[in-house]
Amino acid sequence: MAHNDPNWPRASEWLKSGGHDVAILGVPLNHSISPGRCDLAPAAIREALHFYSPFDVDQGTTIPSPEDLGDLKVSSHGPEDAFPIIVDRLQDLRKANRRIILLGGDNGVTRPGVHGLGLPLEKCGLITLDAHLDLRDTTNGLHNGNPVRALLEDGMPGKNIIQIGIQSFANSEPYYKVALESGIEVCPRSNLSDFLVTAMVDEVMFWLPGDVEAVYLDIDLDVMDRAFAPGCPGSRPGGLTPSELRTAIRLICDDARVVIADIVELDPERDLNNVTALAGAACLLEVASAWGHLNSRP
Repeated sequence: MAHNDPNWPRASEWLKSGGHDVAILGVPLNHSISPGRCDLAPAAIREALHFYSPFDVDQGTTIPSPEDLGDLKVSSHGPEDAFPIIVDRLQDLRKANRRIILLGGDNGVTRPGVHGLGLPLEKCGLITLDAHLDLRDTTNGLHNGNPVRALLEDGMPGKNIIQIGIQSFANSEPYYKVALESGIEVCPRSNLSDFLVTAMVDEVMFWLPGDVEAVYLDIDLDVMDRAFAPGCPGSRPGGLTPSELRTAIRLICDDARVVIADIVELDPERDLNNVTALAGAACLLEVASAWGHLNSRP
């Protein structure tokens, strides 16, 4: 039997208490290049919250509770069929001025997620924390390897996209050229060894054009080193540490323009000792804490 202490509330129970400023929505899309069970990830991340509390030592406060809206019924859908379901739900939530954390699912969630901002794509920004460019060709359809390419083809300006944590030997030259030619700002993992994550995030937030009104944050857990993300088929040695990832998330979400974030690419069936699910749950808490801090400002 789990130990219960009324003075040590668990984040899993906190999630059930239901706030109104921030919404949690599961999007169990599962149409990956590497077949797997990313559709199981929303439940795995919620379960991992049992091992955390909602008290943020850095802020000295308990995070205001979000509202868990459950999961969209898209696990049996391909990206094309799931697109309007996801976009319509997100746009409804944004009309109510809600900030939203999406629990993927694979990285195919990101394209409809950006459209869910409810603004012309020229007014939208995208920041990815990812080992991969996600710029694969769309000729043979949509999947988790090409949501950024699809957004470019939808009309999103490349100058509105920042990609952080891109790894050598995990991408190809033709797709890297697509990034450069499109005007995407690419911050390789190797750059993060040269200066602190804090300094890097402070710099890249200034790269977003001034006319960007809303920003979408894509947190692909395979941006972490494989030792910390065994549940991500795309993770490789040399990625970010969980501490570096959490710091980056907190700083990015401190910008009031960031209103939707996704946490994607966890396959619980590949995970070891819930290592990746626990990291995903920590990312959720970092986003919620940053947004709670924003809302508490005078």
